[in-house]
Amino acid sequence: MKKKKMVSNMITYGMVIAAFIAASAMKSAGMLSSLMTGLLVPICVYVVLAVSLNLVVGISGELSLGHAGFMCVGAFSGAFFSKCLEHTITISPLRLVLAMIVGAGVAALFGFLIGIPVLRLKGDYLAIVTLAFGEIIKNVMNIFYIGRDSAGFHISVKDQFSLGMAPAGKMIISGPMGITGTPKDASFLAGVVLILITLFIVFHLIDSRDGRAIMAIRDNRIAAESIGLEVTKFKLMAFTISAALAGAAGTLYAHNLATLQAKKFDYNTSILALVFVVLGGIGNIRGSIIAAVTLTLLPELLRGLSDYRMLIYSIILIVVMIYNWAPKVQSWREQHFGRLFRRNGKEAE
Repeated sequence: MKKKKMVSNMITYGMVIAAFIAASAMKSAGMLSSLMTGLLVPICVYVVLAVSLNLVVGISGELSLGHAGFMCVGAFSGAFFSKCLEHTITISPLRLVLAMIVGAGVAALFGFLIGIPVLRLKGDYLAIVTLAFGEIIKNVMNIFYIGRDSAGFHISVKDQFSLGMAPAGKMIISGPMGITGTPKDASFLAGVVLILITLFIVFHLIDSRDGRAIMAIRDNRIAAESIGLEVTKFKLMAFTISAALAGAAGTLYAHNLATLQAKKFDYNTSILALVFVVLGGIGNIRGSIIAAVTLTLLPELLRGLSDYRMLIYSIILIVVMIYNWAPKVQSWREQHFGRLFRRNGKEAE
């Protein structure tokens, strides 16, 4: 069983590396349009976002609708770090790595603090509260004005003019306008490396003793408590790690934009991440990767269809969902293809 998991994990790593090599070769050969090239980093961001959310929804069994909030925290804290130290740390890869560590750390702290009260709830109540926290985080970031001059940092929640900065001072965060001029350190290579690190962390957690405890709590909370497992502790662990990975994804996202605004991390972003998880299969890490890549590329591939683009996109979503989750379709798949898959599996063994 352990060998099968290792082989499956290696296949997932191989898929990511193969996709990177293929995309890089196509880019070098000029086979990718500027629009498709611009999507490479966002695809990596959404893959990390989907895998990290699957850790909560699929592995831990909790429904979280505030994942974009942690992405927002990571994006702003990482961009703030890079903006402040842009002229001090001149090596772009090093600056990006340090910014990701800062973004992941701040997001993990928020995840831990939010998770303590929230994870005592279950089901719809948990979903509603996480949604509320995501919106709160986004709106709080909208009211911050932070500037810097020779006297240090100036912070206000009113407006830019109340900062009292010297004329030579520079704005870092301008309320709803966000952060402008973040160093564009993000690259496709950095995104792929972040995906591989995310997969390593998630796979290691799933295969560890703690991961088995998390899944045991997901499958039967009462039975898990009866054998002495600390339910809140393990749920909080998964929630915090998931928030940290979302924060790192947000930092990469921030370093790919000219202007970072909190409105980009709204309720729709959380729902989009949840769609990636559900469409790819709850608990299926490889499926989340495929779903994130497909659904990010699909609207652009259909752009030539003009007004019918989003209609076709919606129909494809519905068809795939029915194919994956409808009981009768599942029975039909098992009846016609189940034996073939099992036979191939036995031959592979």
